Amino acid sequence: MIDVRLLRQDADAVRAGLARRGKPELLDQLAEAITLDIEVRDIGTRRDAIRARVNELSKQVGAARRDGNTAAADDLQKQSRELGDEEHSLAARADELQEQLRQILLRIPNVPHPEAPDGASDHDNPVVKGPLQMPASFTDQQRIPHWDTAARLGILDSERAVKLSGAMFTMPRKAGAMLSRALCQYALDMNADAYEEVRPPSLVTTATLTATGQLPKFADDAYAIERDDLWCIPTAEAPLTSLYSGEILDEAALPVRLMAYSPCFRREAGSAGRDTRGMLRAHEFDKVEILALATPEQAATMLIELRDRAERLIAGLGLPYRIIEICTGDMGQSHHRSFDIEVYAPGCDSWLEVSSVSWFSDYQGRRADIRYRRAGEKGTHLVHTLNGSALAVPRVWAAIVENFHQPDGSVVIPEALRRYMRGLERITV
Repeated sequence: MIDVRLLRQDADAVRAGLARRGKPELLDQLAEAITLDIEVRDIGTRRDAIRARVNELSKQVGAARRDGNTAAADDLQKQSRELGDEEHSLAARADELQEQLRQILLRIPNVPHPEAPDGASDHDNPVVKGPLQMPASFTDQQRIPHWDTAARLGILDSERAVKLSGAMFTMPRKAGAMLSRALCQYALDMNADAYEEVRPPSLVTTATLTATGQLPKFADDAYAIERDDLWCIPTAEAPLTSLYSGEILDEAALPVRLMAYSPCFRREAGSAGRDTRGMLRAHEFDKVEILALATPEQAATMLIELRDRAERLIAGLGLPYRIIEICTGDMGQSHHRSFDIEVYAPGCDSWLEVSSVSWFSDYQGRRADIRYRRAGEKGTHLVHTLNGSALAVPRVWAAIVENFHQPDGSVVIPEALRRYMRGLERITV
């Protein structure tokens, strides 16, 4: 969340930054937060004055007792008790206002990076690289949607997936299932040179999802297990970010680089009828995430490192792709600066987002309370967090089936994946 001290020291800068997101209601929330913070601090000043007065009265009571002036001592004690009651009342009010302030701050998004492009929606996201590996033209076979090709090849059984779990669940089979697994292993192996592999739990606490910004604002998009106060993770970003919550790291240990394969669960509220065919949008899918904890000085370089690693994976598959930068009006809740990698799927005739790489500044670090200590300095500092989808399976899977669909009806497996496919080089009926 945004540092409340920044609201006190430079509210105009925060206001100007949030205004770039193009949502007027955010400025109303910010104004409410500033008002609540002023009221909380005013109550604190009044409490301090009362405590000082109570301490003074305590001394006067002692003096009156020593002088044998019982009536005066009793009167002073009465005043002290009345002030004590007032202090307790103020304390309760301060706690109430502090919680209201916290809830508002949890919903106010991060301030965009100064270099993030301005814009109102995804239509304003500029292309910063590419298109690359784009053929001069596509064949008729490549223009067939992957869901038709996959059904004919028997590698995607959407009908039985719906029977088992309901709408927007998918089920790759045979070589399709092998392809899903191969993509995950490929992403893990390609990042194993620098990133520690973790297999985090797929269920996490409310605090864990709050740390990354999914809660409370996006509760409707998450699957909740209310009986146990657990949530299905929407991405491995959630558990990886909170791996060091409440801890203080040494600066020398930063940046921390982590990667994880996990299933991801999303209710996709409000997505009915939008890109729901085949593998384009599903309630459950597999993904490999890469994540870093860094100092503020390291963060900008780490953002490019994560982006380059995600790009290397897509380029290595031979897919046509481009990189866009996310404008201020299209940014996610916690994002400070973000890039998306998109692949072109000729059968869908659209660019599909397959990786999102983001820098969150100290927004998540503050929510998760992850700090580091500089050698020889007193005090601690909040870490900056960054993460990226090294490879999200469904849309990459779809793009492979469409881009490598051959005139004879088979699908050629990208060479980078063949060692994970039990020797299979192409998928046939």
